[in-house]
Amino acid sequence: MSVRAQTYGQSRRPPRRRPAPRRNAGREGAGRIQWDRFGRVLLAAVIVLLFIAMIKPAWNAVHNYRLAGQTKERLHRVQADHALLERQVKRARSEGTLSREARRQGMIGPGEEAWVINGIK
Repeated sequence: MSVRAQTYGQSRRPPRRRPAPRRNAGREGAGRIQWDRFGRVLLAAVIVLLFIAMIKPAWNAVHNYRLAGQTKERLHRVQADHALLERQVKRARSEGTLSREARRQGMIGPGEEAWVINGIK
């Protein structure tokens, strides 16, 4: 035998053996993961979690919508009160009102004389 043949024969690995058949290989799905079913269940779980995560923001949106209506109503009432108070302030600062209030408190105008009369009821 030649050297080459001897070297080739020694470096060869023994042939690989085939793996043993799996247990329960004859039965459908026994011991194996059914990826299509797993995927459907996982997708359903994710959808349920997303739905649960959206409940609170949706609730807040409805609450804020109702609150906005109540706030607008209150704003209009307060604006009406403000307009009424502005008219009262404008009337109170007029010359006639200031003169009338000054006379009621006992003040006199420039060039007038003050007289006190006792015994009149």
